[in-house]
Amino acid sequence: MSGLRRTGLAFAVATLLPAMVSPASAVEPDAARHGVPLDQLRVTTAEVATGLVRPVAMTGANDRTGRMLIAEKRGTVRAFHPKDGLAADPVLDISDRVNSTANERGLLGIVPARDFAHTSKVYVAYTRLPDGALTLSRVKLGDPASEQVLLTQDHARFSNHNGGQLAFGHDGYLYWSLGDGGSAGDPDANAMNLGTLLGKILRIDVNRTCGDLPYCVPKSNPFVSTPGARPEIWAHGLRNAWRFSFDALDGSLWIADVGQGAYEEINHAKAFRGGQNYGWSCMEGPAVFNAERCAPGADYKAPVFHYQTRVDGCAVIGGHVYRGHEHARLAFGTYVATDYCSAAAFAIRKNRDGTYTNARIGQFPAQVSTFGVDRAGELYVATDRAGQLFRVGFERVS
Repeated sequence: MSGLRRTGLAFAVATLLPAMVSPASAVEPDAARHGVPLDQLRVTTAEVATGLVRPVAMTGANDRTGRMLIAEKRGTVRAFHPKDGLAADPVLDISDRVNSTANERGLLGIVPARDFAHTSKVYVAYTRLPDGALTLSRVKLGDPASEQVLLTQDHARFSNHNGGQLAFGHDGYLYWSLGDGGSAGDPDANAMNLGTLLGKILRIDVNRTCGDLPYCVPKSNPFVSTPGARPEIWAHGLRNAWRFSFDALDGSLWIADVGQGAYEEINHAKAFRGGQNYGWSCMEGPAVFNAERCAPGADYKAPVFHYQTRVDGCAVIGGHVYRGHEHARLAFGTYVATDYCSAAAFAIRKNRDGTYTNARIGQFPAQVSTFGVDRAGELYVATDRAGQLFRVGFERVS
């Protein structure tokens, strides 16, 4: 394995350190910039709605209504308003074209268009009937017939690892995560194959069209000039980046990648930093998973946080960096995530010297499937089987 490098954290150190680093072992940011020390921070939740049917993604509506849009696996979108509660009827129903028969298939992602306040259009990611192809489209709320499919990727061999997160970056481009194609161990070695969209995060310009494409590929995408590579690719070497998010303040990208069975990991990249290789399936978390997939001298970006899958949970659920006002004195600048099985609340901060501090800051409700942020920057979580929606808060403990 000589010549193999991992950036971000030194490979040898990351391999030997325990999954949870004591907050005292790293430089603690000052409270004015990053809230209280993590060992004094605890997460709180307050139920605000029930009756969701397997919620999988949610987002602020990007208008002045204060609504949250919540995607349900079956192919429906529900609206929640802090004053009016959860609307009984969906604001969008595309279940007639969504394949939701397997546990990881369905409507998987939603984000409002930049001009949503005027057009009511959203972008959605889902697995398509009848073949399970991963599908990205644009559609107007309340008008399923208005759907315009932008991009698809075959995903027929296995039903798991569909990815599905959608988000706009600070550059105005749309980002979309796709899983590695499913099964276990990435049998087709898709994640590092630049010739397929599987196991990647894509970046496209949905505000323009280019030739026969209903979108454009930004010229600054990292593999535009690479022979045989799909030019839409922004990052690769991912297993199933179920949830990623952009820091609303600095535009950096946080990616929670679900592990194979040994490690769950969270990655962090500076704003506008494309071309990163996150290592799967050579690496899983900080350790070598399949040495035959490792290229000598390859530059694999290491996770900034990891934990053991069968010890601390089963599947990481990525959240957001808190940039709201209500709890700014406590948690400003703190990235919050959880695990589907253990419900542990994980907090991570980047320190001034480039290192990271992490801690467990309590518990979330069981089976959180997704986080969301409202227009004011406040956090929410939704639970999968129970169908509950919670507002997230923070408190200081001594």
